[in-house]
Amino acid sequence: MVLQKDDRSRLVFSSLMLFFWVLMVSCASSPSPKGTVSPEVSMKEIGFSRQVKEMNEKLMMSAMSSKRTLSQDYRIGPDDLLEITVFEDEKLNKTVRVSSQGNISLPLLGILKAKGLTGSELEKEIRDLLTEKYMKDPHVSVFIKEYRNQQISLMGAVSKAGVYDFTGQKTVLDLLAMAGGLRDDAGPLLFLIRTPNPEASKKEKEKDLDDQKPRTYIVGLEDLLIKGDQRMNLPLLHGDVVNVPPAGKIFVGGEVRGPGGFTITKNMTLSQAITLAAGLTPKAEGSETRIFRYSGKGNEKELLTFNVYTIQKGQAEDPTVKENDIIFVPKSGTKTVLIEFWDLLRGRIAGFPVAW
Repeated sequence: MVLQKDDRSRLVFSSLMLFFWVLMVSCASSPSPKGTVSPEVSMKEIGFSRQVKEMNEKLMMSAMSSKRTLSQDYRIGPDDLLEITVFEDEKLNKTVRVSSQGNISLPLLGILKAKGLTGSELEKEIRDLLTEKYMKDPHVSVFIKEYRNQQISLMGAVSKAGVYDFTGQKTVLDLLAMAGGLRDDAGPLLFLIRTPNPEASKKEKEKDLDDQKPRTYIVGLEDLLIKGDQRMNLPLLHGDVVNVPPAGKIFVGGEVRGPGGFTITKNMTLSQAITLAAGLTPKAEGSETRIFRYSGKGNEKELLTFNVYTIQKGQAEDPTVKENDIIFVPKSGTKTVLIEFWDLLRGRIAGFPVAW
């Protein structure tokens, strides 16, 4: 069959149209290029970002509306300006600045140490001295008119990490607001690490030796920022360290060589987590290793205890850790005594002359 010129032209045109149609269909149905985020992952990231955004909005609103003072927890330090009032005698009223040594000078009473005391503790001391020497049942008021500069360290998944200087009493909410809120990768927990207070009163130091150890306070950010639980809005003290770890972390502390936060991997076990923390110290009581696991219901947590030694010997199952687990290895009292005795013995032996 011989095609005419017009028929050949129409056949070529139809073939070209068919080719372009097939090309368009194949492009539309081809799989996404490598690196394209799946809809499920994208929706998860959007949801998490919205939650952080909501927490940041609550944070700014709470910081602006919070007017309560926490001066009862504040400890007086050098350069603070105090307004002291004795209601029974106006001549005893005085505004004094705390010296660099932490002292103040008052009429009748002379020089008093104010450093390390709260306002109420100083009130009681002045009242007791006046009662002992000069008057019956005096009423004393101590008002902190100006605060010295204080420093708080903030690190982790916040917009502006660093060391913050401020005056007066501040809270966790105040600090987060000063730092511009949380980053999108912020985890659900905030850790406040407080070192022993060298300015604490002698009575407080004698009360409980455990109070002289560093303490870690854990704040659930969702409880604080979304649910508005003000119990989580802890007051901050000079020298506090605040850390907001990124999501996907575990925390290992206690008697390990390299305590800290570590990125969790799929199916990570307890022994692997301790290895990341450089292993146990000689004073560790590995048989009483604890995992604090948050249940997701407010500040409730589970306490799980494991024997690391039997796990390492293959005599017990190595449990899988979960995101935000806190692993704590306590100190062994017996091992500590033996190690300290051995160190003392080595020191004594090293002090003896050696005869050759």
